[in-house]
Amino acid sequence: MADRNIAGSSTPRGRRNDVVAAEKERFGGIKWGSAFFGWLTAIGMTVLLSALATAIGVGVGAANSSTAEQAAEQAQQNAETLGIVSGIVLAIVLFLAYYCGGYVAGRMARFDGAKQGLAVWLWGIIVAIIVAILATVAGSQFNILSDLNGAPQIPVDGSLMTASGIIGLAIAFIVPLIGAILGGKAGMRFHRKVDQAGIDHQTGVAG
Repeated sequence: MADRNIAGSSTPRGRRNDVVAAEKERFGGIKWGSAFFGWLTAIGMTVLLSALATAIGVGVGAANSSTAEQAAEQAQQNAETLGIVSGIVLAIVLFLAYYCGGYVAGRMARFDGAKQGLAVWLWGIIVAIIVAILATVAGSQFNILSDLNGAPQIPVDGSLMTASGIIGLAIAFIVPLIGAILGGKAGMRFHRKVDQAGIDHQTGVAG
């Protein structure tokens, strides 16, 4: 019996590719609805992971300092180190959150996982632009993303002109993009396994 992993229309893998290509031609492309739910997942995970990281940081600080005053002094002495650590933690939180969001979108849309991940990221950009415009026109109280640590935001107060502002913006926009695309591709691969199982069943190939 032919190796199931050898490409070609006469093999189970080849038949699966033919079926997937036909399905993708009809149902492929960016699915904005799936991407929106993926973005909601990413925002929810951002909130949860940020809260967890904050709780861990508070716990570690309390364990290493006997008083609040000592903790404050230590924080001032290690401000630069804390800034670097905070940036790394933020990058990890955003990567994991948007990986989950991309995965949800890829699973829901079934095809074009990278595009679904990109669409999840674009939803974040679209919402950030709308919120920035609202905050500029109606006041900072409408900047609803300000309470979400790590949620992509577009600064409207000139903070982008600082070095830390540029680095923060890069983390907030580039890291989620990478995470969302990788997550979208991972979510799509699940369906390829399901498709292969169906083809194997039809052709009588053992799993």
